[in-house]
Amino acid sequence: MLAMEQISRMSSSERVEAMELLWESFSKEGIDYPSPDWHGKVLAERSEIIESGNATWLTVDELQARLISR
Repeated sequence: MLAMEQISRMSSSERVEAMELLWESFSKEGIDYPSPDWHGKVLAERSEIIESGNATWLTVDELQARLISR
């Protein structure tokens, strides 16, 4: 089993790969893990913003620049 110390030594790409493998295992094994309540609320809020016409959209380049600047 992985310990937090092992995860913290992984590169970003290794961590993403591990997450992808975990989700793949959930999918293949038919594990149904419910989303938390807050997730539905966030999605509803975002849908309202989009439907109201007040959403702003970023290109992939803009998003990457924003993430890098954090």
